[in-house]
Amino acid sequence: MSETAVRPSAADHASDVVAAPAVHTGERGFAEIAAKVRAGVPLDRDDGVALYRHRDLLALGALANEVRERLHGDRTYFNVNLHINPTNVCEADCKFCSFARLTPDMPQAYTMTVEQVRQKVIERAHQPITEVHLVNGLHPGVPFSYYTDILRGLKELRPDVHLKAYTAVEIHYFAEKYGMTYEQVLRALIEAGLGSMPGGGAEIFADRVRRKICRDKADARQWLEVHRTAHRLGLRTNCTMLYGTVETLEERVEHMLALRELQAETGGFQTFIPLAFHNEHNDFRKLPEPTGVDDLRTYAVGRLMLHNIPHIKAYWVMIGVKTAQIALSFGVDDLDGTVQEEKIYHMAGADTPMALARAELVRLIREAGRVAVERDTLYGVRWVDDGAPLPEIRMDASVPFSGHTSRVQLPVVR
Repeated sequence: MSETAVRPSAADHASDVVAAPAVHTGERGFAEIAAKVRAGVPLDRDDGVALYRHRDLLALGALANEVRERLHGDRTYFNVNLHINPTNVCEADCKFCSFARLTPDMPQAYTMTVEQVRQKVIERAHQPITEVHLVNGLHPGVPFSYYTDILRGLKELRPDVHLKAYTAVEIHYFAEKYGMTYEQVLRALIEAGLGSMPGGGAEIFADRVRRKICRDKADARQWLEVHRTAHRLGLRTNCTMLYGTVETLEERVEHMLALRELQAETGGFQTFIPLAFHNEHNDFRKLPEPTGVDDLRTYAVGRLMLHNIPHIKAYWVMIGVKTAQIALSFGVDDLDGTVQEEKIYHMAGADTPMALARAELVRLIREAGRVAVERDTLYGVRWVDDGAPLPEIRMDASVPFSGHTSRVQLPVVR
């Protein structure tokens, strides 16, 4: 069976697509919006849509860059991290997903043992990894202890490593499947070693879109409630938006506003990560992928709309290292990290590298005219680029495995 036939194909999704309006100058003038940004006035829905439609991409990028530099100066953050996806067995049938397999016996389905997950970290014992990022499918055949045992097993190996694990969709699934509340699930995971949560699974909050692309998993209200609960328990989390399927520009902006509203309530989001749709090996393979211009617009609009979320991340795995590098002038201040082993987007056709070395990340940041800053998951500073020759910047040459983050003091940017 070919990979494109792993999941039943819906007929033709062309009728589902809501065409984005042509880019043109919106009714609300760009100068008026720029004045609001500079005055610190939060932008509204009409502002966000007008920014998406504004003809001058470079002017939009320059405005987003003003906000980026006001918050972070020339700093661009990255970390030494490792992605592990312990299982891709998932009973949710998301139409845009190329990673998941509905049952364990389907081609390319896999489920690692706890020891196999541990082995991924043992193989990198020589590396100063500061974060392990764990995301799974919604596997109907494993006990809740599978997830807590993975966390405990990794903490036993590397107590100094931060475990960023399990999306809000997974937390909701655990609660329903194992008869627990969100708080009970999160407290059990925290006790096992959970340090923070990734932002995946948000997709687009609009009910109209979710009915077409991800109808059988946590809805927008549930996703937001999981993060609200996590923030109340002291966990920092990220947030995302999948763009480029069947959503409108208005629905993108409304998604950002929902994130901004929760952030105003809890203050628990660290980073907003726009996620570009990839169309290979899934039911939406007839849809075109977002262009580079759409990528850059989305980063810039995200930076301008989400004034209360500190960081905007360009996930280089999804958009490519060159576009991610350019995005550093469109509101982005974070390039994610070394990653090392990524399955979800590579199974959707991403042709980016599976990993980047520290020296390569530093080179990309330097050539963009920025200062590379290695961070931990919670944005504690571990290392600041001092201009040393790139050959001296090795994967294993940052702060030793002491478990203590080096709190390098950077000048305050106002």
